[in-house]
Amino acid sequence: MANSTTTRERMGKKPIRVLIAKPGLDGHDRGAKVVAHALRDAGMEVIYTGLHQTVEQIVEAALQEDVDVLGLSILSGAHLPLTEKLMALLRENGLENLLVIVGGNVPRRDVEKLEKLGVAVVFRTGTHFDSIVSFVEDRIAR
Repeated sequence: MANSTTTRERMGKKPIRVLIAKPGLDGHDRGAKVVAHALRDAGMEVIYTGLHQTVEQIVEAALQEDVDVLGLSILSGAHLPLTEKLMALLRENGLENLLVIVGGNVPRRDVEKLEKLGVAVVFRTGTHFDSIVSFVEDRIAR
């Protein structure tokens, strides 16, 4: 797919820019990297922050990179406090309209809590990559 053009490119629109971030002490990033590759293969520009990022570093990267989407990959179990802090800091920095998605080991009981914080969607472990790509493309197209 590397040589194919995306629908957005054919329509003269800039590619969707996505920041994938690994907040906190979570040291497992295989899933984040695979999702980043899937988004890139779908024609999106993907910035991966690497492991052990603070919420402040993630928000600063989102500001500097002028992204359309912020994807958090959280496997540590700290998804609620990290996301709560992140959403507050995004609001403080004028990024309250940024599309935020969360992926990882998130118990079903916490999905609604994350959505109430402002997360657009939670992709739990095992979600098909096509679902993630389609969601991002559909939401950004609106």
